[in-house]
Amino acid sequence: MDLKGKTIGFGVTGSHCTYEEIFPEVKRLVDLGANVIPVFSHNVLETSTRFGEAGEWAKKIEEVAGNEAIVSIPQAEPLGPAKTLDAMLIAPCTASTLSRMAQANTDSPVLMAAKATLRNGRPVVIAISTNDGLGLSMYNIARLMNAKNIYFVPFGQDAPHVKMNSLVSLMTLIPDAIAAALDGRQLQPVLIERWREARPS
Repeated sequence: MDLKGKTIGFGVTGSHCTYEEIFPEVKRLVDLGANVIPVFSHNVLETSTRFGEAGEWAKKIEEVAGNEAIVSIPQAEPLGPAKTLDAMLIAPCTASTLSRMAQANTDSPVLMAAKATLRNGRPVVIAISTNDGLGLSMYNIARLMNAKNIYFVPFGQDAPHVKMNSLVSLMTLIPDAIAAALDGRQLQPVLIERWREARPS
């Protein structure tokens, strides 16, 4: 895959349990020659959980990316007119973000950055992480799958015997999914046996 010289927005939303999985992919994109610009939702910056203190992961991601993060809607809006991004990734993408994106709401820095990217006919790549993917959120997944210039990192049930509705993308496929999206293709297969892939302990 050739991501060298591409500017990729790396949007992070509030699925805190998934940050450990997406963190190595920031470095992989940088190592592949991409210019990575982090974009954080307010939950990433303001919420402390058992997975880390507020802003802790944001700081780590910003340091690896080597670029100052976008943390407000006014900062994200100029990405459109300036045509800054070649592609926008949202990883992890929560059910809440999926819902608002499917309704064309732009009430967070990540959603504004996605809108700015779509404005220019460029791809937005979604890596979902939601306990409700096979529940009511399936409607929003299906709606976005049929939208122009929106692509998904392949996903599947991560714990089908205990969380029957949970869907999570395989984050190691992020670079391949972005490369395919830049070529106007959805990386296949979209549906995978995600539960066979061990999550970090």
